[in-house]
Amino acid sequence: MTENIHPKSSGRGGARKGAGRKPGSATKKTREIADRAASAGITPLEVMIETMLMLRKAGEHEKAAMIAKDAAPYVHPRLSSIDAKVKVTAHESALEELS
Repeated sequence: MTENIHPKSSGRGGARKGAGRKPGSATKKTREIADRAASAGITPLEVMIETMLMLRKAGEHEKAAMIAKDAAPYVHPRLSSIDAKVKVTAHESALEELS
């Protein structure tokens, strides 16, 4: 016979709804680093852009382009797709409309 050493548990394991860290939430260390950078007035994006400009000025265009590619999503939003409603007519009816 096994004895339940956790009297409050239901005896069933597994994930519980709402348990754990929420997606995208920062850990204490990540939050501390971000707060230190923000208080110094420097953000990772600013460092990326500053480095990109410095590399471009030095003629290292490939390295600058790599940084630009990484920084682009934070500066330029993606274009969203749109629905186009197009009226399609038969060749004959289009000719009739022209005459």
